[in-house]
Amino acid sequence: MNYIFAFIISLVFTAGLTPLIKRLALKYHIVDEPQREERKIHKKPIPLMGGLGIYLAVVLITAVFWFATDWISNGAIQAKHLIGVLMGMTFLLFGGLFDDRFNLKPWQQIIWPVLAALSLIVAGIGIDQITNPFGGTFALNQWEWILLWRDGLAYKLTLPSDLFTLVWILGMVYTTKFLDGLDGLAAGITGIGAFMIFFLTLYTQFFQPDVGMLAIIVAGAMGGFLVFNFNPAKIFLGEAGSTLCGFLLGTLAIISGGKIATALLVMAIPVLDVFWVVLRRIFVEKRSPFKGDKKHLHFRLLEVGFTQRQAVLFFYFIAAFFGALTLFLQSKYKLVTLIILAVVMVAMGIILVKRYKPGQAS
Repeated sequence: MNYIFAFIISLVFTAGLTPLIKRLALKYHIVDEPQREERKIHKKPIPLMGGLGIYLAVVLITAVFWFATDWISNGAIQAKHLIGVLMGMTFLLFGGLFDDRFNLKPWQQIIWPVLAALSLIVAGIGIDQITNPFGGTFALNQWEWILLWRDGLAYKLTLPSDLFTLVWILGMVYTTKFLDGLDGLAAGITGIGAFMIFFLTLYTQFFQPDVGMLAIIVAGAMGGFLVFNFNPAKIFLGEAGSTLCGFLLGTLAIISGGKIATALLVMAIPVLDVFWVVLRRIFVEKRSPFKGDKKHLHFRLLEVGFTQRQAVLFFYFIAAFFGALTLFLQSKYKLVTLIILAVVMVAMGIILVKRYKPGQAS
C-alpha cells in the first residue's frame, strides 16, 4: 500500500503541476518552434519546461518521504547518495532550461550531463562490478584512493568503476535526449524502465524496499507528465526533461545493485538506434553526431505509415516485453536476448530504409 500511495501522490502532483509550468513556459516564451529545426514534426509552437514538473515531483516527494517516513531511509540509500542525485538533477535542470531558452551549442550542452554524472560519483554512487553471464563477476573497483573523510564517510576515487559510471550515465542521458522525438516516447519508456526496476526490488533475492520506493516515485512522475505529453502533446519535456529521464533511469539501475542489463533491455532499441545514428553521422556523413535529423528509428516508422501514437505504442510494447523478461531471465539469457534485439534492430533498419520513399523526410 505504501508503494501505491507513493505512485498516486507522484502522479497526481506531477499532473497538477504541469499545467502551471505550461503557463510559465508560455509567459516567458520558452517554446519549441517547429521552424527552428528541420526535423521538427509538430506544426505549432509547443511549451517546453516539462522536465521542471518531473524534477519538482521527484525531489519534493523523495524529501518528504525521507524526513517524514522510513520508506527510503531504512535501506542502503544514504543521505549523501540522495544529495548526489539531487545535485545531478539540478545541473541537468539548469543546463536544460538554459538550452531551451538560448539554444546552447553542443559543447555547452554536454557540460551539464558530465557534471550530473560526476555528482553521483562524488556521492559514492557507482558500478563496482558487472555480472559475468557465464558465472562470477567482473570487479571494477580494483583501485581506490580516499580523497577525504566527512562525518565518518569516505569520499574516494575508484577506478575503473567511476569511469564506467560516467560513460553509463552519459550514454543513458543522450539516449533519452535523442529518443525525445515523438510525443510521450522518452517519458513513457523511462516510466516502463522505472517500473521494471521497482518489480525487481521486490524479489526476495534483490529485496530493496528503499530503491523500490524511489523507482515508483519516478514512475509516477512520468505517468503524471504523460497526461499532457502523450499525443497530441500539450507540453514537451524540453532539454531538462529529456536528459533527466536518462539520468534517473541510469541512476536507478546503479543503486538497485547494478541492474544494467534490465535498463539495457528496456532501452535496447533506443540505445542501438543512438549507437547506429552516431556512427553513421561520424563515419558515413562526416558531420557532428549532435546535429539532429529524421533518420532515427522512430522517424523511420512514421515514414512507412505509422502514426505517432502507433510508433510510440510500438516502442512501449518492445520496452515492456523485454523489460519483463528480465524478471525471469538469468544473466547469460539476458545477454542472448540483447543479441537477439540487436539483430532485430538491424533487420528493422534495413527494412525501413528499403521502404523509405525519397521526399518524405531527410
